[in-house]
Amino acid sequence: MMLKCIAGLALAALFLAAPLHAEERATLGYGRFFNNDYIGDHDDRWRTGSYALSVLRGTGWNGALPSRAFDLREYRFGAAIIAPSTLKVPPPVDRRYGGTLSFLAQTYLQRGAIEMRFGAGLTAVGPGTSVGAVHKQLHYWLSAPRPRVLADQLPNALYPVLTAEFGAPLQIGGAELRPFVEARAGDEDWLRAGVDLAFGSRETGALWLRDETTGQRYVGIAGQSRPGFSFVLGADLARVWRSAWLPEADGIAPEPLRQRLRAGVTWQGKNFALFYGVTWLSEEFEGQPEGQAVGSLRARFNF
Repeated sequence: MMLKCIAGLALAALFLAAPLHAEERATLGYGRFFNNDYIGDHDDRWRTGSYALSVLRGTGWNGALPSRAFDLREYRFGAAIIAPSTLKVPPPVDRRYGGTLSFLAQTYLQRGAIEMRFGAGLTAVGPGTSVGAVHKQLHYWLSAPRPRVLADQLPNALYPVLTAEFGAPLQIGGAELRPFVEARAGDEDWLRAGVDLAFGSRETGALWLRDETTGQRYVGIAGQSRPGFSFVLGADLARVWRSAWLPEADGIAPEPLRQRLRAGVTWQGKNFALFYGVTWLSEEFEGQPEGQAVGSLRARFNF
């Protein structure tokens, strides 16, 4: 465990201490994204909720990705809840509760027609994150059923994480089609391929981030927008080798293939924008009886 922690800290430090090219940096934007199973299929299970907050830093933004690594960086802080099918008494074949906190440092760049993202960070899980305690308190305030599965949640652990993505956006009339491949190692080991389609009054010249749970893309650095509706569709398939959220000791193996289908709509006003999306997630472990639909929200204010 100590070696894992040291490796993760060293990887994250590469992004924090990378050469600055002697250029002054500034905060260029913020990314925020919220997922919840209840606003998808009205349940509270499996990939039940997550929130991500990103800070984008760089030497400037002209509507295009830089060609050098570390010129543009994202520092993402996240919290997520993974739960069994019920928070009371789950069936014998089900996944355990896990509350996670994460930090991920990523850099974005473009070489030719290929957009690239590379990242490193740490993910913590277990009672020590206090995510389960916050979940319990929120249910108390909302008069919702109390989670009774916290006594059997995943134990405290810390995992170094590496991520990468390569995408090639293609302009088709007024729409953008973007095939991509993505990989992750550390807390989960998988390789994914997919495609995103965006059309309508879409914001141009923006930096788009990708949500980890759903794969939905959302703005991290603002571009040029016009009032109206824009739409996104997406699909991907992942080959999964290992998941720390499904430990072998529990006797539940991860499904070797994961599928995601997503759709979303953004309404852009003069000073306000609202996004709602829904993503279908296929079964993640052997014995999971069905997939689930997760809802996503993001609101933006321009002052």
